Amino acid sequence: MAVADTGVNVDGDTDEDVGGFILYLICQSFKLMTSCMVADLVAGDPEMRLKHEDGWNIPAGSPFYPPLPAVYRNVRFQFVFFHAAPPAVQGFLPEPLQAAKDGLCVASGLEVPDCELYGPFEESFIVMKCHFRDQTGFYCSHVFHNGPAGIAAGREIYGTPKVYADLKVTHADRSMMTETSYGGVPVLTIASSVEADAPQDTGASHDAPHDASQDTMPALTPAWRLKIIPRADGPGPALKQLIDCTETTRDVEVHAFAQGKGTIVLGASLRCDLTPLAPLEYGDAFHMESSYSEGYARVVYDYLSEKP
Repeated sequence: MAVADTGVNVDGDTDEDVGGFILYLICQSFKLMTSCMVADLVAGDPEMRLKHEDGWNIPAGSPFYPPLPAVYRNVRFQFVFFHAAPPAVQGFLPEPLQAAKDGLCVASGLEVPDCELYGPFEESFIVMKCHFRDQTGFYCSHVFHNGPAGIAAGREIYGTPKVYADLKVTHADRSMMTETSYGGVPVLTIASSVEADAPQDTGASHDAPHDASQDTMPALTPAWRLKIIPRADGPGPALKQLIDCTETTRDVEVHAFAQGKGTIVLGASLRCDLTPLAPLEYGDAFHMESSYSEGYARVVYDYLSEKP
């Protein structure tokens, strides 16, 4: 006979058929049991009540994204270094950051085929060289992303300025292109090509010495983000912090790395105008494939409790 709504045939032709049906019944029973358990917890199990000091994100009983770390595998990056007018860079920096005199910026595109917490996605971003007190680092001004869970986590945990956008990443031979449209308008296109990839030791850790070829790419650290959480009782921020994500990326395994050249095209939509950062001069471009994990960052400046 055929069991309604299951798609499982149990005519009894073979032991394998019967075994499969029994397994199906076990799975259905487990689903029913766990659904009842969840219902009981939602109804107010005192053992599961959220403690005063606990909480990760909303909804508290079923967080939108899981706790860290986030594990990424075989992520393919492209980086294009360029110089923009320092006054234009300054316009994208929050106080107290100051633009570097050389106007160095980096446009990057990436393709994530496998992330345990957020699933696969594509992304592009821009970072710009700047100064904070006695340090020189890079501030992340724009991030375009096509995965909702990753957007929420990036904003809420680190202050990464992620917005939802349409992205297309293509590869051809030793070339890579990332096309970004925001609000239906092209705002950032990154094109790069490199020499033959230099294979790396896939067992190398983040703390191990880098291969000489990797040393040709300037380190984009400290890696600053601006984290803002709005007030509920009126205008202004309830939380405003400068975050350093230098220590966020861990357990790095570089699978391939190569150097080359690249270009970018900047556009403007109603919500985002990148054209002031028009390149005055290009530096090198780099491709990298790596696996890594993302952990916690560090608060380096609290706007609401520290003086400028």
